[in-house]
Amino acid sequence: MYDLPYYKEIHPHVIREFIDQYPFAFITGCDAANMPFATQAPVFIEEQEGKQILRGHLMKGMDHHKAFLQNENVLVVFTGRHTYVSATWYSNPHLPSTWNYMSVHARGIIRFLDDEALISVLRKTTLHFENYNPESTTFYDNLPTALVDMLRKQIVAFEIEVTDMNHVFKLSQDRDEQSYHNIISKLSEQGEDGRVIAEEMRKRIEDRFQKS
Repeated sequence: MYDLPYYKEIHPHVIREFIDQYPFAFITGCDAANMPFATQAPVFIEEQEGKQILRGHLMKGMDHHKAFLQNENVLVVFTGRHTYVSATWYSNPHLPSTWNYMSVHARGIIRFLDDEALISVLRKTTLHFENYNPESTTFYDNLPTALVDMLRKQIVAFEIEVTDMNHVFKLSQDRDEQSYHNIISKLSEQGEDGRVIAEEMRKRIEDRFQKS
């Protein structure tokens, strides 16, 4: 991770909002033999007794599940939109091109939960992705009993107590004002990824270039 001060978000609530916006996370760890394993899953963040807790679910018996049972230390990575930035857009084009992106890394301790917790996680997950429509046929409470019984056998809920959280919001903060505005202009002409990153940069103009 680029642990550089100018790539850090100055408003803490923005980091939480980013995790809420991009919950499909990359979860990685090692087994007892230090062999790396990874998976991806929707993960939600909550605060509990002053601690940050990540909750989600995964399939039982897979290699990553077995690894996390052997070694409880995990890294969770949340990523958003990302895009190429050409140095030809800089006021000085004789510099390396780069990539703009936003990412949050959370290290923590994973533990697996009981069936009651699984129901809570599935309720939250299905309701969230069904736009909080309790009438949706795929909302947990509306699923057939036989399907629910099958799911309980196949998946398990987990929670991760976050021990360290870091982030990098690499949005051309190290560029001069002319370059910064030109990058926004050029990215706004690109596809969806470029336009989203341009908007994130636009939000930070006032903080980045405060006039004395």
